[in-house]
Amino acid sequence: MIGRRTLLAAAAAVPAAARAQPAERPLRIVVPFAPGGSSDVLARLLQMGMQSVLGQVVVVDNRPGAGSLLGSEAVARSAPDGTTVLLADLPFVIVPAVQDRVPYDPVADFSPVTLLAVAPLMLFVHPAVPARNAAEFAALARAQPERFSYGSGGIGAASHLMGELFQRATGTRLAHIPYRGGGPAVLDTAAGQVQAVFVSLASAAPQVQSGQVRVLGVAAETRLPGLPEVPTFREQGIDLVVEHWWGLLAPARTPEAAIARLSNTAATVMRSPELAPRLEALALLPRTEGPAAFGALLRADLERWGGVVRAAGIRVQ
Repeated sequence: MIGRRTLLAAAAAVPAAARAQPAERPLRIVVPFAPGGSSDVLARLLQMGMQSVLGQVVVVDNRPGAGSLLGSEAVARSAPDGTTVLLADLPFVIVPAVQDRVPYDPVADFSPVTLLAVAPLMLFVHPAVPARNAAEFAALARAQPERFSYGSGGIGAASHLMGELFQRATGTRLAHIPYRGGGPAVLDTAAGQVQAVFVSLASAAPQVQSGQVRVLGVAAETRLPGLPEVPTFREQGIDLVVEHWWGLLAPARTPEAAIARLSNTAATVMRSPELAPRLEALALLPRTEGPAAFGALLRADLERWGGVVRAAGIRVQ
């Protein structure tokens, strides 16, 4: 819970003109995925803090479907009045490359608010998989092409493309099983229906803690402070670094004052000392860059991941 002292400081950090705006309507954080995944977890942490700082009701609105298209379109078509934001993550820049018809422009139809956090993707496996690390898993997979399967949040999801990059980096062939969200893919990995899944710790923390899945490697530059025993892929001879991110987007033409209000509030909440242990437990690293930097990241990632999709020939059927 965010403490009183932090809330008073946070309120002071929000411009007075923005705080004075009427708050009859709730702030709606649209999550374009089903409950239980990393985006939903982060949205609910934000909900608590932003509601306290703004003195305004904040609701989380899960709008899953079409690989995040439905929720994203809902925000793109919402009134640009500062009461609706999208909690976007890496799939936001991937979906336009894999879908034939995207009902919005990912740049023109949105106003960047702020980057919130980043987290490296990780390889989790069912305990029955006879590998102690990612290198051993790759060796098993090379010896038995398509014998091992991995679940993903759907065709074109970050967890899908991470699997594609892993296969390319290791010379393996895994069977891809798409699900309707990362949460179900993690659950089926824990149940042994698939052998592996590539997601962030935020999506699999309960299963890790209960021993239902094991972590074999992290796609980061360095080991995570919260999981110092888990080696990076590069330490294991696999040249692969993939960073997932989360951020807030508002409908295009949202007034700059509203964008500043939302950006400052979200940044204050994400940097609060009370939230730090919750984020560390999920391996989420706060990175509260503002609208300009977040917009630059979006444009760069649209180009980067579009290239990965085209090289792999991925299309939604």
